[in-house]
Amino acid sequence: MIAIRFDRFGGPEVLTPVEVADPEPGPDELLVTVEAAGVNFADIHQADGSYLDPGQLPHIPGSEVVGRTDDGRRVLAKVSHGYAEQAVAKASAVVDIPEDLDAGAALALLVQGLTAWHLLRTAARLGTGETVVVHSAAGGVGSLAVQLAREFGAGRVWAQASTPEKRRLALDLGADAAVDYPLPERAEVILDAVGGELFDHALDSLASGGRLVTYGNSARTGFTPLDPARLSRLNAAVVGFWLRPTLAAPGAFAGPLKELLSLTAQGRLKPVVHPAYPLTEARRAHEDLLARRTTGKVVLRP
Repeated sequence: MIAIRFDRFGGPEVLTPVEVADPEPGPDELLVTVEAAGVNFADIHQADGSYLDPGQLPHIPGSEVVGRTDDGRRVLAKVSHGYAEQAVAKASAVVDIPEDLDAGAALALLVQGLTAWHLLRTAARLGTGETVVVHSAAGGVGSLAVQLAREFGAGRVWAQASTPEKRRLALDLGADAAVDYPLPERAEVILDAVGGELFDHALDSLASGGRLVTYGNSARTGFTPLDPARLSRLNAAVVGFWLRPTLAAPGAFAGPLKELLSLTAQGRLKPVVHPAYPLTEARRAHEDLLARRTTGKVVLRP
């Protein structure tokens, strides 16, 4: 089968299409013929060595696929090597999905959807009527967080995005306004995956008792030193969030994912999906994601 592999660490240029043996499922595992594979920033960090060590090379990235099991079920699955024509998943990490659900939309709900859900529910503990600011509001997580914040009772949802087109998309998804810093008013919740200068602006924009949730560093800059006295003066909190350990908690996976699938089926949640890339053009997908040329979920199709 064809897979995308990297044999050394680096930028998108290390991603190479190769012919490899078909994977063999073990006990309590299923073989999935891949219809579409999701692309995440975590894959970029794997390729540049942030998440892996040299002993794990060569490596096929990809943590999520939509596809068919040998018995014909159409499933959404968590995997370890998804950039391929076939992948192996634990039976416990497979969820059946409807035939009419777009593969990209389904993939958007797994990593990005669960991240947005937990950012608001678990990390920020959003309260009814609070103002939420979503950075990168047209991205995979941000576009869902804008919609879920409204669904979960936010009073106002403000979107921050890098281009006029992305700001319009966020408004179409239900944001009350597209904003830049300084904000019109202080906010109780700010969701940030950018870091750098934007993180610093956000911290100074929190209301008393506010929560700035940091869950990434797409600006790829050093993190801002955080003075505890500054937090005391602001009477605010900075909350770090990582999806992987969050999902290890009881009830953190199946229940939220079921809710996301239900909201999507009802038309109350509309995942944004970027036009798909062929599997063999994974390098271009990573380049576009890094350059912020994408909106919503990025998908590879074999």
